[in-house]
Amino acid sequence: MSHLLTIADLKELARRRVPTMFFDYADSGAWTEGTYRANEEDFADIKLRQRVLVDMTDRSLETTMIGEKVSMPVALAPTGLTGMQHADGEMLAAQAAEAAGVPFTLSTMSICSIEDVASVTTKPFWFQLYVMRDRDFVRNLIDRAKAANCSALVLTADLQILGQRHKDVRNGLSAPPKLTLANLFDMALRPRWCAAMLGTQRRTFRNIVGHAKGVGDLSSLSSWTAEQFDPKLSWDDVAWIKEHWGGKLIIKGILDEEDARMAAKTGADAIIVSNHGGRQLDGARSSISMLPRIVEAVDGRIEVHVDGGIRSGQDVLKAVALGAQGTYIGRPFLYGLGAMGREGVTLALEIIRKELDITMALCGKRRITDVDGSVLAR
Repeated sequence: MSHLLTIADLKELARRRVPTMFFDYADSGAWTEGTYRANEEDFADIKLRQRVLVDMTDRSLETTMIGEKVSMPVALAPTGLTGMQHADGEMLAAQAAEAAGVPFTLSTMSICSIEDVASVTTKPFWFQLYVMRDRDFVRNLIDRAKAANCSALVLTADLQILGQRHKDVRNGLSAPPKLTLANLFDMALRPRWCAAMLGTQRRTFRNIVGHAKGVGDLSSLSSWTAEQFDPKLSWDDVAWIKEHWGGKLIIKGILDEEDARMAAKTGADAIIVSNHGGRQLDGARSSISMLPRIVEAVDGRIEVHVDGGIRSGQDVLKAVALGAQGTYIGRPFLYGLGAMGREGVTLALEIIRKELDITMALCGKRRITDVDGSVLAR
């Protein structure tokens, strides 16, 4: 534990412990991965303003996201196949997030189901929705999220068509993995992962199998998912989703000022400035570079969050300084999960919390709610 000091340290441990196809799934971007790299690199270009001889006592990172109290402005982002990074991964990550006082967002394409996560948590979590052609299935998903007492619905708007990630194609990604000679050899090098996966029955998309029409096994699941992402999804669909849900709604995948203004008109509670972690439109601008423009465009009419490229507490502080009320981490918690299970997710959050707290103090601020553009070097 003493040598695991950064998110990068957790990443390297996860690389050794998680089978290649699943590590690469978490760590890949679309096409050339240019936008994936830009998400991180553009954070590095933002410089902080050092302040001295100011009172640094009684610091607080507490704030709110969509009206919910959080211990710091960080949420666990929705990530697909989380339960393939570590057995029962979504359940373990949700428990770690709850203990840390930050939101956990469960993906539609999770390995553990909505009900699985609800069974091991005591506080409401958030649920991320992909809109499928089968609207009855979508309504059922929303109803299940309501029954599980989820406190927010996160509508992902940027996955109507799936961007190609070359690593996934080359690795023959599937859940569970196909038992080819290459995959068996790769898994044999990860005995911890194999032992944990043998101890669980959760190895496929449990939000879908047994719930979608005609999907009762893995063979039918594959063809169903290939056909179901709806390319016709439009702003008109947001209204019926909001009405059927009836609770707090967050729209994820906003990377353009005009789209941000349109999202604000829907009555949603927040938007997430996001390019899907560089996994969709390669060549798009980084999330952090678009954040100030989108904050200006919505002019306070809707809460603005951001994800993509956050690898440290310094990155969180920079995002807050540029106008984000909340941030999301996907890969950082997945690295922790793959490295050490629930303990690794906890460590990832502790690393970010400590970095955020100390950096905020060295920039002359005691409360995260007081952080603004004045902490940035111009």
